Amino acid sequence: MAERKRISILGVTGSIGRNTVSVMESLGVERFETVAVTGNGNIAGLAGAARALGAQVAVTADPSRLADLRAALAGSGIEAAAGGDALTEAASRPADWVMSAIVGAAGLAPTLAAARTGATIALANKECLVAAGSVFLAEIARSGARLLPVDSEHNAIFQCIAAERDCPIERLILTASGGPFRNHTRAQMAAVTVAEAVAHPNWSMGARISIDSASMFNKALEMIEASHLFEVTPDQIEVIVHPQSIIHSMVGFRDGSILAHLGPPDMRVAIGHALTWPERAALPVDRLDFARLGRLDFQEPDEERFPSLALARRAMADGGVAGCVLNGAHEVALDAFIAGQIGFLDMAGLVAQTMDRLDDLPVAHDLEDVFAADAAARRVGRELVGRFAA
Repeated sequence: MAERKRISILGVTGSIGRNTVSVMESLGVERFETVAVTGNGNIAGLAGAARALGAQVAVTADPSRLADLRAALAGSGIEAAAGGDALTEAASRPADWVMSAIVGAAGLAPTLAAARTGATIALANKECLVAAGSVFLAEIARSGARLLPVDSEHNAIFQCIAAERDCPIERLILTASGGPFRNHTRAQMAAVTVAEAVAHPNWSMGARISIDSASMFNKALEMIEASHLFEVTPDQIEVIVHPQSIIHSMVGFRDGSILAHLGPPDMRVAIGHALTWPERAALPVDRLDFARLGRLDFQEPDEERFPSLALARRAMADGGVAGCVLNGAHEVALDAFIAGQIGFLDMAGLVAQTMDRLDDLPVAHDLEDVFAADAAARRVGRELVGRFAA
């Protein structure tokens, strides 16, 4: 029997984490040695994943839930731990492959800890590159770690350029479903509720990611990610609305050719690719039926209705910690929208005003500088929440 691949899953209870467990189960959990799984408040889900995968350690980020986690793991022999330090320690344990699926800036420190071990990092956490791109990539280079993108768009680009490594990229075309409001007017979007924003037409995702898709903030973050991952300039990055979510992204080359990655809107495709790369394993996902599809549609995104895209271009042009400021303010704005404190369209306004007020922060040289910029963005963002009436 081949040596088992050592796996850690940071954020096992979220949408990406659960799909990672599903892929591992479809391939056979006996093929893997699960080192660590982490989560936050969903103790039942965390303990269930730890038991299903036979993990060595399970960690909740919430220190107050340690007793609950220990009780849920009683008799399993699985170590239980809690808190930020425990999260980072678990991520630091030797593993061959680490899924970075903790949502938000909370995923930065543990993902960096995993990168320092030289493991292959399957990156589903946008903030590692959006908020700390140069710092994170420098750590990847120092440690010799390998970075495999898991976002469906970046994974699609990675697959498209795999056989074209020596061919200069002319353009990257990120596809966006447009979410549930792609045909709404601004007046209609102003009245959008949280429940409406969570109801994505194509993808099954967590609430925060679904709202980001509806506002296209997820695409804004992906634009910044792409600039770091594939070393392209902002003017080489395009976004096109593709309602069917069948083409996940495209790469254009200087001879006019465009390579596209097509597949069902199922995150297990990208996760399975990253987990078994450079091989391809059989996955239990739907196969495309082109006759049934009939057509694929495209339209240019309206940046007046989706100003998050313009904010991403501004952050890339400004450089420095602008991406970090955008991200921190965006997380505050998202929390405020979910809490009913601001309206759907106010999220972009809050981010823009935060960027206006923090356009002179110094360049980040290490993670502490990144956290300082993030803290400043959150502080200003929270101050601004009261100016927007939901």
